[in-house]
Amino acid sequence: MFHFFKKEKKEPEELKEILKQFKSLKKNFSELSSEFENLKKKHQFSIQKIGIIRFNPFSGVGGDQSFSIALLDAKDDGLVITSFYTREGNRVYGKPIKSGKSQYALSQEEIKVIEAAKYYERPKNNPPAGEADNQAADCGGSGTY
Repeated sequence: MFHFFKKEKKEPEELKEILKQFKSLKKNFSELSSEFENLKKKHQFSIQKIGIIRFNPFSGVGGDQSFSIALLDAKDDGLVITSFYTREGNRVYGKPIKSGKSQYALSQEEIKVIEAAKYYERPKNNPPAGEADNQAADCGGSGTY
C-alpha cells in the first residue's frame, strides 16, 4: 500500500560506493542551495510587509471609515493607498514608496502606517482587537499576511 520506507537500493558496502553516494549528495545539495538562493532573490520583490490603519480625518464627525494601507517588499519599496471617506464621497490616493519614503507629501496616518509595516507594529491610535468600542468595525493592525 504505502512504500514510504521501502529501500530501493542496498546499503553501500565498499568505500567506492560510499564516495559515489557522497558525490551525488553533494551535487544535489549544491543544486538545492542554488535554487534556494534564486528563490530568496525573487522573494525580495514580493509584498512582505503590510500595515493598515483606520482613522477619522474629521474630529467629532463620523467614524473611522477612512484608512491607509502600506504594502512593502524586503527593501521597503512599494506603495501606500489612502482612502478618505466623507458624506459627499470617497477619495482614494496612491503614492509610491522607495526605501520607506515617498517623493510625494505624506499625511501623518501614511507615515504611521509605513512605519508600522516596516517594523510590524500596530499604530498607536489603533487599539488591539477587543479593546475598541465597536469590535466589529476594528479591522486595523499590521504584520505579514
